[in-house]
Parts: sequence; C-alpha cells; structure tokens
Amino acid sequence: MSPSVISKFPLLFFIAISLWWGFYYQSNSSLNDFGQANFEFLYLLDVFIVLPIICFLAVKNKKEALLKAITLCCLAVWVGSYIIPASSKFIWPYLESGRYVISALILLFELAAIVTVVLAIKTALDDKIDPDLAISQPIERFLGKSVVATVLNFETRMWTFALFAKRVKPDNYQGSKHFSYHQKDGSQSNLLGFVFLIALEMPLMHLLLHFAWSPLAANVVTILSVLSLVFFLAEYRAMAKRPISIDGDDLIIRYGLYQPLKVPLSNIKDIKGNDVFVAREKSIKRYVYSGVPNIKIVLAEPIGEVEKIFIGVDNPHSFIESIKHSL
Repeated sequence: MSPSVISKFPLLFFIAISLWWGFYYQSNSSLNDFGQANFEFLYLLDVFIVLPIICFLAVKNKKEALLKAITLCCLAVWVGSYIIPASSKFIWPYLESGRYVISALILLFELAAIVTVVLAIKTALDDKIDPDLAISQPIERFLGKSVVATVLNFETRMWTFALFAKRVKPDNYQGSKHFSYHQKDGSQSNLLGFVFLIALEMPLMHLLLHFAWSPLAANVVTILSVLSLVFFLAEYRAMAKRPISIDGDDLIIRYGLYQPLKVPLSNIKDIKGNDVFVAREKSIKRYVYSGVPNIKIVLAEPIGEVEKIFIGVDNPHSFIESIKHSL
C-alpha cells in the first residue's frame, strides 16, 4: 500500500470512531442499555490511546505524527462535547477546558516556527540565493520532505510574492538560460484584471451579505475573498519573477506559484510546437494561463504518471532551439 494512503489512516480512524460513538451515545436501545451505559471512557480509550498509536505507525516523521495526533485529539474532544450526553460527562468538562490551552501552545509553536522561517527566507533572499531554495530549505529543515512541507512551501511562496516581491530577482534563480511566459496572450494583464475585480467587488459583497443575510456570512465570504485576492496578487507578481530555466542537465519548470518541476534533459524524447487545445488527463501536465500551450514535450520515461508536458511561453521558437541545443 502506498505511503500516501497509509498517512490518511489516522484521519479515517478519527472519522470512523466519531461516527460510531456518536451513534452509540445518541441511540436509545439495548446497544447502550437504553442510555444507561453511555460511559465516556469508551470514547476516551479510542481517542487518547488508539488514535495516537495509529498516528505514529502511519506517519514516518515523528514530529509530524505528534502534531497530527495532538490536532486530532483536540478535534475529538470537540466532537465528544457534542456526542456524549451531559449526564455522562465527568472527565470531559476538564478536557474541554484543556483543549484551549493545547491549542494555544500549538499556535505559539507554529508562530515561532513561522517567524524563524520568515527570518531565514529574508536572510537567504538578501544573500541572493535561489528564492525557491530560500523558501524550501528552512521549511524542510523543520518538517522534512513531506506533504505538509509541500503545502507550506506553496503558502510561504504565496505570501513571499504578495508581500516581498521586490526582493525576488529572476536572475537569482538557478539556471544558465531563463525563459518567460507572463506576456503570452496577455496572461499577466488578465490576472491583474482579476485582482482589481476582486478588490472592487469585496466591499460591495460584504455590505450586501451583511444586510441581506447575516454578519457572520458576510465576514466568512470577505475572509475568503481576501485570501483569493492575496493569491491572485501573488500569482500576478510571481509570473514575471519565476522563470522556466535550463540548469546544466535539467529543465526546471517554474510557473507562477506552482511547485517547480525538474525534468532531466536526457528524459526528453521529443519537443516541438503546439497550436491545439489540450484536454486534462492524468498523463498530461499543463502549464498555461491564456490560450493554448505552444510547447509540447514528450518524456522518454514518465515522471510519476506524467508522460507529456505542455507549456505556454513567450518565445516558443527560442525555447525549443535552446532545449535541442542542450540535448
């Protein structure tokens, strides 16, 4: 079984025990002696003994396993406060109070880690290190190469370009030749239009929802809109900053805020122009904002499930010639 599937076992177990014990505690049948056997320790055993053990068995990185176990246990306490009848709660009220302390400690730990990462990134950018490495190295130093680290890399990259784009220089990226893609079919201009559209729509939508529906709904939608605005602004700035590069024997595909893809040049079977629409498929990787991709790369050996890569660049002829020359 693949590690990605195994790593989901703790969450699946948490959902399973929450549903089962929720049915058990809320039922009024011989299963729980008609409400007389709603003992809270039954749920406690699964939450604080079995669940952490599964976390440490399913997740190789012990720091990540500990964080996942604490998070799921806090969620389980929150679920237990709803599914366990009030008359059966003896230890649970203390746990409900304690989860706020644990949450605060986790938040402080995460904030300390974030501050450390930000300082490390700032120092690396000032030293003109490859910006992608400046972001990934301090994060992977804490979390290793994991799914959580990949997600955090993306989020950190987003905030870096949203707030500190001026510190990022395209020439600092690894590679002897760089290729741009932000001018293809007006991609960057179109993205700027989305930024202005969200910024103009946000206050009007907030007022409309506030008075027509509820203040809570207005606040939720506004927060989501702000996050969308930050994402599109970061994407707009990253487009002109993160180039596609040839670095020695590798082609490094960076596209906006996307995770970089490194393709060995020796693994490129064929490269040519493209002028037709490309549908989504598992075996195809597409990098394009507007119009159709103008580069088609066929791999000699698949990278994961990817057999073909389609890219949209500003100067496809120069890109193809450079790759062929490097080959």
